[in-house]
Amino acid sequence: MQRRTLLQLFGGIAASGVRSFALQAGRRDRIVIAGAGIIGANIAYQLAKRGASVTVFERNKPATGATANSFAWINAQKQPYNYFTLSQTALGAWHDLHDEIGRELPVLWGGSVGWTNDPARVAREAEVVKRYEAWGYPIRAIDGTRLHALEPNIVPGAVATATYNEIEGNADPVGVTEIVLARAEKSGAQVKHPVEITGIDTRDGRLRAVKTTEGDVEADVLVVACGIDTPRVAAMAGIAVRLTRSPGILVHTAPHSRVVDHIVLSPLGQIKQKANGRIVTGLDFGPAHEEDTTREHGERFLQRMAAVLPQLQDAQFDKVTLGLRPMPTDGHPVIGFPLGRRDVYITVMHSGVTLSPLVGRLAAIEILDGIRVDSLEPFRLERFS
Repeated sequence: MQRRTLLQLFGGIAASGVRSFALQAGRRDRIVIAGAGIIGANIAYQLAKRGASVTVFERNKPATGATANSFAWINAQKQPYNYFTLSQTALGAWHDLHDEIGRELPVLWGGSVGWTNDPARVAREAEVVKRYEAWGYPIRAIDGTRLHALEPNIVPGAVATATYNEIEGNADPVGVTEIVLARAEKSGAQVKHPVEITGIDTRDGRLRAVKTTEGDVEADVLVVACGIDTPRVAAMAGIAVRLTRSPGILVHTAPHSRVVDHIVLSPLGQIKQKANGRIVTGLDFGPAHEEDTTREHGERFLQRMAAVLPQLQDAQFDKVTLGLRPMPTDGHPVIGFPLGRRDVYITVMHSGVTLSPLVGRLAAIEILDGIRVDSLEPFRLERFS
């Protein structure tokens, strides 16, 4: 059911939810992208497939910023409704990308399970489930028996209430980015690193070139897709983008035999296992209260999470990562041309992994076809004006 429904949703929003605006005279197909994370990679791929001249500049190494440090849970558990619908459509775009690239794309489907042990939270959780079900999202309440059947290795304790969503996914964000960038290059895009963007050249009110540490590159459009570096790069074009600091800590193991099949959302923390067998755990999806990346902290956290997944006691510790989420001040994405501009396209968001294939496709429509996509209207930069 879910596959067909998601494809229908994607087709409906992407194709019919658009309106045109006047194209700026001159070429529109020389595109420079600042940033080679998962957002920049997907935009480069979609633009290059359509014949645009695309150059991607990355100041460090592709997929080493927020992308590398993302928990990479593909889901639409977002509010308000317009953010939910954008995210649900993005799940369909992920399936399209997976079908197009094939089994080499490191994405696992199977959904998520979550629970609480606190009876005082049962009514609240029921309201959340009811809201998402009313929006057409396949999340449902389950009991402890069903939870154990779905994830037999976890030890949930006394389950007050639990939920299951069958359509969500789990990506290896670095692996996905590398593969999508390779596809973009095969379609003609150039990916250059380490190269830093140092300025832009505008004449007669239009972008002419992007200045880099390797020289100037002629461009019609600069796509800003560089995570927490977005404010610096956007400011070169006189555009103010404000982010809030939102650190996140994740603990990673070496590859391990398969012990979990879903995203596990426990009261103590979150757990997932990537396609390569590595287990990733984190405390929550809000700003971390501590930023300790020592081995000692990582091993302590694995022992804490072993209360939920006992196999973590024997898992080999690999690393702790500290990621800084590219979080706009209201927590929602910023996507599109700022008001009155057609030469700088801004893309900055938390949930970048979930949204990336959809943003790539819709950005290509807006940049190359001169279309404003209706479903992106709530996420324009001018909402902060």
